[in-house]
Amino acid sequence: MLQLLKVRRLFYGKATNTMKKSWKRARHKSVFKIKIKDKKWFAGVVFIVMIAVFTFSVRLYRTFLQGNITQGEPTYLYLPHNCSYDQMVDSVKSTGRVKSVKRFKRAANFEDLDKEGTISPGRYKIKAGMNNRELARAIRHGWQTPVRLTISGNIRNMEKLASIIDRKIESDSATTLLSLQDTCLIDSLGFNTATFPCMFIPNTYELYWTATPKEVIVRMKKEYDKFWDEERLDKAKAIGLTPVQTITLASIVSEESNLKEEQPIIAGVYINRLHKGILLQADPTVKFALKDPSIKRILNRHLRIDSPYNTYKYKGLPPGPIVIPQASTIDAVLNYTKHKYFYFCAKPTFDGSHNFAVNIEQHNRNAKAYQKAIRGL
Repeated sequence: MLQLLKVRRLFYGKATNTMKKSWKRARHKSVFKIKIKDKKWFAGVVFIVMIAVFTFSVRLYRTFLQGNITQGEPTYLYLPHNCSYDQMVDSVKSTGRVKSVKRFKRAANFEDLDKEGTISPGRYKIKAGMNNRELARAIRHGWQTPVRLTISGNIRNMEKLASIIDRKIESDSATTLLSLQDTCLIDSLGFNTATFPCMFIPNTYELYWTATPKEVIVRMKKEYDKFWDEERLDKAKAIGLTPVQTITLASIVSEESNLKEEQPIIAGVYINRLHKGILLQADPTVKFALKDPSIKRILNRHLRIDSPYNTYKYKGLPPGPIVIPQASTIDAVLNYTKHKYFYFCAKPTFDGSHNFAVNIEQHNRNAKAYQKAIRGL
């Protein structure tokens, strides 16, 4: 009996040990499987996050940094004062250069351009390869591209000048003309309505499209003061002329001849006459008085007009310039040729050049030759 009990203990002991080992192996295998599953789940989450980050990064890049302007010459975007968000978007779209208006709008919204008062008026340069962030920030901060205003040509009145300025700024020509005719403004700058054209020195100037007519006028006064440096002032004083008188004389010279080499000589003729107290007898001033620059020949009936611009009737210079002369012509007056001529007449060669004379006898001969050539046409 005792022997039987020993056998049973031995058997059950071995069985128990075997069961314990089997349970441990099963538990280890189960934990291992759970760990494998955890790793797969984590890897999936990481992959999804990476895809999301990549997608978001691409979206950011395409919205803000990728070029959104097509190839070609630069285009300019004009945004007026009080421009709304929708107007801005329509203007951007109308340039025809933006590849994706939707992506531009996202960048614009990021810069708060969809909020009132954040759109800066101006003229903005749109160039190939430009990204949305550059354009949106330029509009947000008002980083405009200047316009180039060129004052040149035969400008005989304020209407013509207004039309030139109007093409380069936001203001319309009617508003610009009102400013050019504002006597209070003109007086404050030291001119009157007759001398005011002297203030506009022909040149090319950079200014902003959003500049008001008054701002342009004040800028021109600064350029006028800059032009009349000490050297030019001294030369004018030596001749016995003020800056306004110098420009007035230059306006007559410019209407007499387009030949640069002749302008200092013609200026010398008129300066000789001024110094001698002789009537200038300048045909262009009569045309100006008659308000008809198309007149080819001045006849006796034209000379009867009673106007301070009729230099056949009134001594000295007219009240103001008859045209806005080029800077080179002003310098031609300041650097006039010193000679003894008092007369000049167009050459019969009709090439725009002139014959000059010391006295009336020589002048009459020159005039006769020219008239004979005309009759022979």
